[in-house]
Amino acid sequence: MRIASTILVVSCALLISGCGGMPGGTPIQTAAGSIPGVALQGRVHGGQAPIQGAQVYLYAANTTGYDAQSTSLLAVPISKTANVPYATTLSDGSFSITGDYSCPSGSTQLYLYAVGGNPGGAVNSGIGLIAALGSCSSLTTSTYIVVNEVSTVAAAYALAGFANDPTHISSPSGMIGDTTNAQAGLGIQNAFASAANLETLGTGIALATTPAGDGTAPQQTINTLANILAACVNSSGPTSTPCSKLFSNATNGSTPTDTATAAINIAHNPGANLDNLYGLQVPSAPFQPALTAEPNDFTVAITYTGGGLNNTVFHAPNGIAVDGNGNVWVANYTSSSVTECSPVGAILSGASGYAETGLSNPTSLAIDIYGNAWVANYNSNTISGFKPNGGSFILPGLTGGGLNLPYGIAVDSVGHLWVSDFGGNSLSEFNSASIAGNALSPADGFPGGSIAGPAGVAIDTSGNVWTVNFNAADNLLVESDSSGTQNTDPSGYSSGNLNAPYGIAVDGGNNIWVTNQGGNGSLTKFNSSGTAVSGTGGYVNGGLDDPFGLAIDGLGNVWVANFASNKFNGSISEFSASGVPISGANGYIGSGVNQPYSLAIDPSGNVWVATDNGESSLTEFVGAAAPVVTPIAAGVEYQKLGTRP
Repeated sequence: MRIASTILVVSCALLISGCGGMPGGTPIQTAAGSIPGVALQGRVHGGQAPIQGAQVYLYAANTTGYDAQSTSLLAVPISKTANVPYATTLSDGSFSITGDYSCPSGSTQLYLYAVGGNPGGAVNSGIGLIAALGSCSSLTTSTYIVVNEVSTVAAAYALAGFANDPTHISSPSGMIGDTTNAQAGLGIQNAFASAANLETLGTGIALATTPAGDGTAPQQTINTLANILAACVNSSGPTSTPCSKLFSNATNGSTPTDTATAAINIAHNPGANLDNLYGLQVPSAPFQPALTAEPNDFTVAITYTGGGLNNTVFHAPNGIAVDGNGNVWVANYTSSSVTECSPVGAILSGASGYAETGLSNPTSLAIDIYGNAWVANYNSNTISGFKPNGGSFILPGLTGGGLNLPYGIAVDSVGHLWVSDFGGNSLSEFNSASIAGNALSPADGFPGGSIAGPAGVAIDTSGNVWTVNFNAADNLLVESDSSGTQNTDPSGYSSGNLNAPYGIAVDGGNNIWVTNQGGNGSLTKFNSSGTAVSGTGGYVNGGLDDPFGLAIDGLGNVWVANFASNKFNGSISEFSASGVPISGANGYIGSGVNQPYSLAIDPSGNVWVATDNGESSLTEFVGAAAPVVTPIAAGVEYQKLGTRP
């Protein structure tokens, strides 16, 4: 690559000893199908001053798998000894990168990583700042980049599902051909795009409103996190008090050595060491407005309204699901509509959502492997369907098959729809592949000896259908086989502290997880044989309080929507696959979360929460979870439930 002459003057001393101090990275090879890069310009700035002498690396996210080393696009062949693999910032923090590099494809995801430099007092090797650029094809010669603490926070959270540290941001390739691998490529592309919902790349300023205008971004939280990093950036170095305290409190298996790694670690552990981290801000913190009190946690959450999610009508979002493209679908119970959002929260369903004839108080929805969205209409005893682009079909809806106050809905490995009939104490089955929507269950559904007031329904990879009795004295987990015949235990499965069980989900080991609204709230885990493995009291703490919906992320962690809480108006909780609470005593709190009803996780690792109250909002916890295969029906079909794409 060629560096502008002004940068070569600053860098000449480095040419003598070589570049042994550069972060790791594999040189990119120009190949057929690659595209030339464009010249880039920008500025590296600490919170209080430009950073001189910082080394600015241009990286591409690795596409060979998770936990892999990013690719340095500026690493050059040995024959080009007059070049260096990074740009060096001038006294005003400016840098320039010529276009003498190439990207493997237009969709290659790029980011900048600035290391070290002098912010005005002394050279600080603890400085690490990143900025997510997005796809190679989206960059132009007019692209200007500010790399600072705000851009670092935005990139750290947006890319948290794919990042171990600033030089290890990766996912499987989207070009392999396998459905779920292709989705992994899409997931990381969506993640890079979501950084633009948190900050403006050309200014390094945290956003209060998303670019599409329908989301409220947590500007004060982002600025607070940036101020925490700035305390270290504008210090004398790693041994200074601000840096040493930051690094010791932002660990993730190992202690970070720069601020970018610390930011990624905080995104991975948003409930850890709040007192110590919040206390790092200086009185004259550079990024404002910032939080005026210590938060419950350091999650970064965006609240979306409009498009059927607004305050003017009590829309009451209930069910939620994510399709294979990362689009988010929400069933609005009171307004009898469906809202669809893009992976970055842009409304796709119009100002009022899809309010088609036939929708009647929808409670839940499920996406099949073809991208069709299926909605259970509670008060009309029907099932409605939407094409992937939102065009409605099979309306006024599927009928028969025992539908009676249909509540939960799921899709099995052969594309059949399974519905829990709250009013009929039964399960209904439909062949979704037929435009006629043939009912495969009898007129009264599959009753089963112990189904009573069923709520959630889920399918395991063996084709078994699981539901729970919510509104019945016998709090049971019930299993039926793929023909609707109840399992060999006619009384269902009990124990494990089942108490008003509502939500249900299946993990990668075909274990069944259930939320219990009764008592003080708990989680019960059953193995595939129906034996409770969560102890007599179930799993508790982690902020569980009146839990409704739940979802499993790509590492097998369990996420729960807490409709109410003792201190807040609701929260979400996170548990490990072994039932250990990861979230704190109050769960995770987002500014728009108020009586959350259900949640879903997308292929980028974002947690989407439907709020069932007058605020009628949709909240996205950016990068909070591990990416997961979507829709759930694809996880069932490809044996990848609760795993990363």
